[in-house]
Amino acid sequence: MAKHGYTKYIALLFCSCLLTCGGCMITNEDEKSPSPVQQDSPDPNKEILVTEDTFVCLEKMHPVRGFFVGNLLDKLDDTVAAAMQPEGAPYPPGSIVQLIPTEVMIKHFKGWSTKTNDWEFFELDVSDEGSKIKVRGTTRVKNKFGGSCVACHQKAKPQWDFICEEGHGCDPLPIPDFLIRSVQRNDPRCN
Repeated sequence: MAKHGYTKYIALLFCSCLLTCGGCMITNEDEKSPSPVQQDSPDPNKEILVTEDTFVCLEKMHPVRGFFVGNLLDKLDDTVAAAMQPEGAPYPPGSIVQLIPTEVMIKHFKGWSTKTNDWEFFELDVSDEGSKIKVRGTTRVKNKFGGSCVACHQKAKPQWDFICEEGHGCDPLPIPDFLIRSVQRNDPRCN
């Protein structure tokens, strides 16, 4: 798909997200902050190193029911096991959870951020050259429309560890599955 077509699908996806959690495209309301984390005083000793090289083509990640997982601490089996638990389970540190190429959640060590259950949220710019981190953070990561990532994900019932899927307690996305799949298949980093 041409770059223009991919951008169109992303725009449609994000506009649809606006209807549920205020949008999914994140921006930083405090862009002047030199800290990579904006709020909740995360413990830097429990932070997992994340660089732009952390983020890869979705095809290189492990698929689980329409989203993708990975693990930065070589514990992919543990992350997949948590994702596959029918009654829910906490995700291990280092877990990466991604629905679309431009938005990512990464789990840090226990106690890193109590308000986000140790998850950090990212917005990426993706291209055939790779990934660029636009915004990262915890509770102050906002979208262009004033909604926050954590506001959507904290609606997940506790056993689902901030992971939103049907039946987990989060607001449903009014986006057809075919559109999400199209955006996933057209991840420009996979070229």
